[in-house]
Amino acid sequence: QVQLVESGGGLVQPGESLRLSCAASGGDFSRSVIGWYRQAPGKQRELVADISSGGLTKYGDSVKGRFTISRDNAKNMVYLQMNSLKPEDAAVYYCNAWMVAFPQLIYWGQGTRVTVSS
Repeated sequence: QVQLVESGGGLVQPGESLRLSCAASGGDFSRSVIGWYRQAPGKQRELVADISSGGLTKYGDSVKGRFTISRDNAKNMVYLQMNSLKPEDAAVYYCNAWMVAFPQLIYWGQGTRVTVSS
């Protein structure tokens, strides 16, 4: 049973940093894309960043240059370093895993809340 467990959310002030972690277990992640999505109240869930098992990354336009996604394949961990946080970054952040091999299942974590407020 694949499980994704997020941690690291919390309350920060604008301009501060946070690092989110996603611990993946219960599956073969050697061929997977793991990413972070976020959803703010009243808004659609959106891609923040993702990273393939080979290290290819993709970022949402609103976080480019401020957020960095990284991955430790040996530990099945994915991290999201968030710098220069803005109030509009406040949301519930979800870890997502797309298992590329057939049957290409997608898994979600339970989410971790990030609040950016002075």
